[in-house]
Amino acid sequence: MQGERQALLRATDLVKVYGFGPSEVRALDGVSLDIYEGELFVILGSSGSGKSTLLNMLGGMDRPDGGHLFFDGREVTGFRDRDMTSYRKKNIGFVFQSFNLIAELTVRENVALTADTSKNPKIIDETLEMMGLWEKRDNYPAQLSGGQQQRVSIARALAKNSRLLLCDEPTGALDYETGKQILIQLEELCRVHGRTVVIVTHTQEIGRMADRVIRMRNGKIISETVNDTIVKAESIEW
Repeated sequence: MQGERQALLRATDLVKVYGFGPSEVRALDGVSLDIYEGELFVILGSSGSGKSTLLNMLGGMDRPDGGHLFFDGREVTGFRDRDMTSYRKKNIGFVFQSFNLIAELTVRENVALTADTSKNPKIIDETLEMMGLWEKRDNYPAQLSGGQQQRVSIARALAKNSRLLLCDEPTGALDYETGKQILIQLEELCRVHGRTVVIVTHTQEIGRMADRVIRMRNGKIISETVNDTIVKAESIEW
């Protein structure tokens, strides 16, 4: 617990093991953390540190071999496949480095496809406006820049009213200036619109925009930092 706040997401002693015997790799080795509603939370680590594995566990895309995961006070660790799918659909928005857009669909169709609100065009259109994509709504992914494609992937996550936005290296496939614009958008979603945003990255400077930062190595959390001074995304350089 942090003060009197209730954790939106709580993980206790998460373990994930790949392989057997001499080839065994403990991708997560007893990871525990709390993430609070409305928080901007950054997970730092180099390749192989376990940060993306942890993100997959938090989002219900993979299951731990040990430990427990709670969302809004309810344990989700033992959910059946159908219930886990519902957990992801109702609560989690994913933003990936590779965008994961469907080439044959327009911007608006990509956003509507995974949205619970797909039968409510007003919500989808409001999300496109928020992300600066209204003028591009009828374009296809191939007609967009990398930054615009990433904004579409964020809009897709937002349109279903996700409480938690999980971002795996969201600037990794972008040039510096475009990447900074994406960070500014994520910052606004958290600070202005109250979304809980988790960013996984290997870029240490990005941690300066967060409320809290954890650093991972060899499947463990090696440090946690609460930022007394939070730097605006537009001022971050790396």
